[in-house]
Amino acid sequence: MVTDNELSNATPKQRAAVRRTRTVARILDESVRVPGTNFRFGVDPLVGILPVSGDTAVAVLSFYIVFEAVRLGVPPKTLAMMGLNIAADVVVGSIPILGTLFDAVWKANVRNVALLEEQIEKSE
Repeated sequence: MVTDNELSNATPKQRAAVRRTRTVARILDESVRVPGTNFRFGVDPLVGILPVSGDTAVAVLSFYIVFEAVRLGVPPKTLAMMGLNIAADVVVGSIPILGTLFDAVWKANVRNVALLEEQIEKSE
């Protein structure tokens, strides 16, 4: 992820949106560190254990990042890439056991925040 200093030319609205999306991504993808390692996972693989409803609930939360990107005028191509990240997370995440492991490493939300930050950098 980009540091706040690297977004120094971003508007206050953009910086606020990035902070909000980073928070969502951290909760869903990186809120818990595995002791003795640098590996982190979030709520996504835990909620994803629930068949269908878990992955659906996480997908709805994941689309918040896309919503923020739309509000900031991110190009349709990037929005499509964000949607594909979420779709992969939902489809593969729906597979019992393998899906939970995939959710722990794929980190669609962190990827989507990185795409958002990249677009903000380009617009500066």
